[in-house]
Amino acid sequence: MRSLILVSVLILSSCFYSYETGIRPINVSDPVTHDSDDPAIWIDSATPGNSLILGTDKGGDGALYVYDIQGNEIPGLTISGLDTPNNVDVEYGLDPSGFDYDIAVVTERGRQQLRIYSLPGMIPIDNGGIPMFVGESNRNCMGISLYKRPGDGEIFAVVSRNGGPSGSYLWQYRLDVDGAGIVTAAHVRSFGLFSDRSQIESVVVDDELGFIYYSDELAGVRKYHADPDHPDADEQLSLIGLRDFSRESEGISIYDLGDGTGYIIVSDQKANSFNIYPREGTAADGNHHPLIKRVDVQAEDSDGNEIGSTTVFPLYAGGLFVAMSTDRTFHYYAWDQIANAPGEPLRSLSD
Repeated sequence: MRSLILVSVLILSSCFYSYETGIRPINVSDPVTHDSDDPAIWIDSATPGNSLILGTDKGGDGALYVYDIQGNEIPGLTISGLDTPNNVDVEYGLDPSGFDYDIAVVTERGRQQLRIYSLPGMIPIDNGGIPMFVGESNRNCMGISLYKRPGDGEIFAVVSRNGGPSGSYLWQYRLDVDGAGIVTAAHVRSFGLFSDRSQIESVVVDDELGFIYYSDELAGVRKYHADPDHPDADEQLSLIGLRDFSRESEGISIYDLGDGTGYIIVSDQKANSFNIYPREGTAADGNHHPLIKRVDVQAEDSDGNEIGSTTVFPLYAGGLFVAMSTDRTFHYYAWDQIANAPGEPLRSLSD
């Protein structure tokens, strides 16, 4: 009986992992028209089955696709006619005492602006778009991450671009809502060292711990305070993964275990794999994030990724991890597939 159980476990594991090609996705989205690039996840806490996955189609006549949790496009929600939509992020509870929006924010690189939509209806609430990097020679916005400050609930957008000076490569904006329900943005900070090699695209914010991480693609992942009012807001705290990538560090996401710990997940794009780092750092230094393990996946040449740290999706044990694939799709994985892949076992919300 013991042998039978072991064989059964091995067969089940083989359904999700191939030692030649990496983890197989549980679901693959319907394809976009041009070039899939970056996903985001909106979780409907009341009815998890109605949660949405958003994904950018980075073409000159691009779109912000909207999918269900099985990867089926919801055509009535997809936003078309965008000029090179690059990255997307979501946040909950903008203007809680008034309109109380959940929002999706996408960088429309071709028009050098942010587009903002209320969720789940994907209703535009930005008066046609908010110009980015006004007065700069390079205004081509690329990466986006939203930060909700725990102390007062203010929401900020952290935006990168495809070229800029070291020290002010990224700009941070405070989002507000006017009396008509239109979202506006006020520039509050310029920051961010840059190696002057390649570019900075991917940005992620850890709301709870208050840190920004961004990929200086040929140098590593840089870490800063997320609060623009922090006394050390302009000080780099860490450079992560300096020699850990086959070529470029790319998309970043945060797996939150709910106790201040978790994992930083970074795409090693040309290796079709993801590097995993401790979110909380080490016991000796909270800004030291050593590599824990690498996880190979079947998503090809993956750049953008996102993870929903939640147990509300039965199909995705431990959480839903979504990664773009160069075949114009987005791959859906369970966090437990990542956690239990070869190498050091990782903790999970399903433990």
